[in-house]
Amino acid sequence: MIVRHWRSVLMVCTAAALVFPVSNAFAQSAPASTPATNAEGATVLQKIVVKGNRAAPGSIADTPLATEIDKKELEQKQVTNYDDIGRSVDATVNYSRADAGFNLRGLSGPRILTTIDGIPIPYLSNSSRQGAFATSNANGGGDTFDFDSLSSLDIVRGADSSKGGSGMLGGAFVLNTLEPEDLIPEDRDWGAIVKSTYDSEDRSISGSAAAAKKVGNTSILFQGSYRKGHERDNKGDNDSYGRLRTEADPADFDQHNLLFKLRQDLEGGHRIGLTAERFRRDLKTDLREQQGTGRTYMINNFDGRDLRDRDRVSLDYDYEAQSSDAFFSSARATLYWLDLKKEAGSHGRTAANVAYGRNNEIENETWGFSGTATKDFEYSGLNHSVRIGLDIGVSKWTQYSSALCPTPTTCPSLNNQAEVPDVDSQNLALTFEDRIEIGNTGFALTPGFRFDWFNYNPSAGGGFATNTGVTRFGTLHDRTEAAMSPKLLATYDLTPDVQLYAQLAVGFRAPTVDELYSRFYNPTGRYAQLGNPDLDPEIGRGIEIGANFDTGGLQGRVAAFHTRYQNFIETVTTVDAGGFTTFNYTNVSSASISGLEANLIKTFDNGINLHTSLAYTYGRNDDTQERLRSVAPFKAIIGGGWSNDEYGFDLSSTLSSQMTGNDNALTSFDAPGYGIVDLTAWWTPEQVKGLRIQGGVYNIFDQEYYSALAVRDVNLSATSSQPKEWYSEPGRTFKISVTKTF
Repeated sequence: MIVRHWRSVLMVCTAAALVFPVSNAFAQSAPASTPATNAEGATVLQKIVVKGNRAAPGSIADTPLATEIDKKELEQKQVTNYDDIGRSVDATVNYSRADAGFNLRGLSGPRILTTIDGIPIPYLSNSSRQGAFATSNANGGGDTFDFDSLSSLDIVRGADSSKGGSGMLGGAFVLNTLEPEDLIPEDRDWGAIVKSTYDSEDRSISGSAAAAKKVGNTSILFQGSYRKGHERDNKGDNDSYGRLRTEADPADFDQHNLLFKLRQDLEGGHRIGLTAERFRRDLKTDLREQQGTGRTYMINNFDGRDLRDRDRVSLDYDYEAQSSDAFFSSARATLYWLDLKKEAGSHGRTAANVAYGRNNEIENETWGFSGTATKDFEYSGLNHSVRIGLDIGVSKWTQYSSALCPTPTTCPSLNNQAEVPDVDSQNLALTFEDRIEIGNTGFALTPGFRFDWFNYNPSAGGGFATNTGVTRFGTLHDRTEAAMSPKLLATYDLTPDVQLYAQLAVGFRAPTVDELYSRFYNPTGRYAQLGNPDLDPEIGRGIEIGANFDTGGLQGRVAAFHTRYQNFIETVTTVDAGGFTTFNYTNVSSASISGLEANLIKTFDNGINLHTSLAYTYGRNDDTQERLRSVAPFKAIIGGGWSNDEYGFDLSSTLSSQMTGNDNALTSFDAPGYGIVDLTAWWTPEQVKGLRIQGGVYNIFDQEYYSALAVRDVNLSATSSQPKEWYSEPGRTFKISVTKTF
């Protein structure tokens, strides 16, 4: 593995050596004149543009359906983990532990796209070993980043694959990492920031540092962070072993992130660069709830492990036209290599003192290219902004489930095999859209489409050769599919401060390699978990209307949406006449999700501010008329605060209604509604420039509450489950951070 990684890095560096001189020569020939005036007369109101923001024309976040959380807001809200987004910032966001990623509008996992600096992060899965609390669940991918490395986070809502391609059924999370200009003040050629945080929720302490330097037209950035902590707290108080345990299992984790960027500004508005990044998180847990009387494993001898590992290297290119007669107004391109790996498993000894070990490993390695270009021009009294895009990817998917053999000659059955075969995949996408402004009316239409093609080539060799499910349930075959995703967006600038919009769009999701090809056959237990190579892509057709506004004292957004999904991929259970049970991925004909959302901030001249974020979503399986349990209940974040240039505070409450059950989930735990209150305060002393001290007390009244999405599949009456309190969220906690900007 190490040799392969170094080989990939060397190949990218070699490519850099070839590309940089070519780009420089191209820049030398570009005309340099006075800056062109903006061909677009419309005022873009959906974002507060901050220094370093890269929601540029052509990006996924370049839409009125997106909102930006910048570095300043991430710091003010003390966002240090994934749950903080939906608790402190935006009620439309939830975190799904089963999928190890964000949930938007009732969808998560492969139905939400996550990108980092424009590079998609794949979604890994193995349906044979999944579940929010399963020790061997290695699903995910969107949980492999560090908040301290971000300059901003864009949330794009709705089914619109014309913007991001496959997986954009519920929306997208667009992660933007720090750039040198985020740290370097205008009057200097260098800048730096250091930060340390303590969080009692998991008794973690973290430190991060970033520094940037500019020499002439060359900029360089280094960023690194380290976090060490323990188990996430809950409201349980029973510290025993086994079935009655309610306290969280003891755990220890280490997490680090490294980021390097090199940027070279060239004549004519060109910029080229090199980016390298590494993220790793290693969690080890003493699985005490599975030890002792009534459980399978020996006390003090059964541990779990969870590993997240992501590496990437990319060559980056940006261009902004310096004259009105330039052929393109802007362009961006990235040539990248990304390797994503997740592992989950357990090891120890059984109650009969027999050695035991399981490990589920999933990996994706991708070489890809992503590029966009825009052209602004006027024709027949209409202002056009045309965007074209090209995306290419070549990937290798691998999975393996290993087991610890009790003796050199005996191994547990149904292990030491791949449950998902090695798959080589290729994808190609072409994008086109044209924003058409109609004179000075404030009205604009943006038609667009994206064509996606993908191809899967599974292999029956390697670890999959010993999988007994292949011979019983059929051989594998290649799969090729294509999809067209059109959209039509209309915007109207009601006033210079208010923009109305309406959009009709189509989203699609290609089946994952797990959904197509997984095989897990247990002849003794008389069941099988099977993929389906004939699955159709999921399709979403949605309509959304809304408004974005920023009047200075009042800013926010409101939206209403309805999306109907076809070919929804779900697991269907069948039992044959002989009693054999099959869990098989199948397309269901229809599902629909609708909702209302609002985010409002009102600021007064005396420093007082009031804020609210509301999200109501209703999801239904149109075949059975039952509610979708992946849809979170109504949630609201309501609060207010006061601040001046030196210090301030914020008091807010997060409110959630009860999870609504359905007839197919009578035994599942429906999380009750709750209300929790948080208080944060900060101080930036005038005597020490650049110093910020911030603290917060969360769940002030120490309420017991539950995440509806985390427990939606928990059956409290099952003998394998723990008492209710074991699944609870943290009680009263505090967080404190110290930041120094240089």
